[in-house]
Amino acid sequence: METQRLTRRQVLVSGVVGMAGLMAPREPLRAGSPQTPPAAAAGTLKIGGDLVVNRMGFGAMRITGPGIWGEPKDVAEARRVLRRAVELGVDFIDTADAYGPQVSERLIAEALHPYPAGLVIATKGGFVRPGPDQWVPDGRPEHLREACEASLKRLRLTRIDLYQFHRIDPKVPLEDSIGELARLQKEGKVRHVGVSNFSVTELARARRVTPIVSVQNRYNVADRSSADVLALCLLGYPRAQRREQGTRGDCARARRERVSGGHRLAAGDPCDAAHPRYLFGGAPGGGCRRRAHQAQRERARRDRIAGG
Repeated sequence: METQRLTRRQVLVSGVVGMAGLMAPREPLRAGSPQTPPAAAAGTLKIGGDLVVNRMGFGAMRITGPGIWGEPKDVAEARRVLRRAVELGVDFIDTADAYGPQVSERLIAEALHPYPAGLVIATKGGFVRPGPDQWVPDGRPEHLREACEASLKRLRLTRIDLYQFHRIDPKVPLEDSIGELARLQKEGKVRHVGVSNFSVTELARARRVTPIVSVQNRYNVADRSSADVLALCLLGYPRAQRREQGTRGDCARARRERVSGGHRLAAGDPCDAAHPRYLFGGAPGGGCRRRAHQAQRERARRDRIAGG
């Protein structure tokens, strides 16, 4: 193959042009950009056989106030975070009526309604909130019906694409709780039913009542207690979502651990930048309150994908 020789002048000119390209201001990524949105870089997954979403979603728990209670300190910023997530290609948002309570769902509707085509909003019911950082399970069928219908109104939807039972109530047989969600599904108020905080045995019981398309359990580099549920979901049914949030102690331990692919968590990186091999499906819960944190997490996830 013939090699073309460049003159010194050509080398200098090409170098100046290249530096100019690097220094030129870049247009921010916008919805509908011909570029691949960052949230699409990890690929897609199918929920329930008919909902195709990007694997990287957005968890809307922490757009509320401290203790997941009340309004955020900066309501306008919370709305901007939601809009920016969609601009980055997020088409799956996970929330719950208990986040706030009610605040997260309301902010989603205020920021994003009318919703862009293809945006899937998943919400959950099954908790009542007497105060900040207080979570009381309530799996009574009448409560779940009331919660679902209230979520429909707050989110300004006629049908919720994915409605998830938030946590089993020890005072109510899970078959009764899941059975009510199945009835809501038959009435057209829910498209698909999912569960959260379930064991393998509990999941099997729920599946005997109605098809379950998703499981959302806590799973991160410091907490592998749901590994058996994850293994079951990897067999193809149902899809598993995993929340990568952790306590401060979890994050500290995670930063000391070396994770697969040769990556380490640097000081200040979010705890959910943990294990690239488990980014196989679902919405990293916990989310973020500010766009600066959102950008930091986006960079960390992009680096993990690029690094294999």
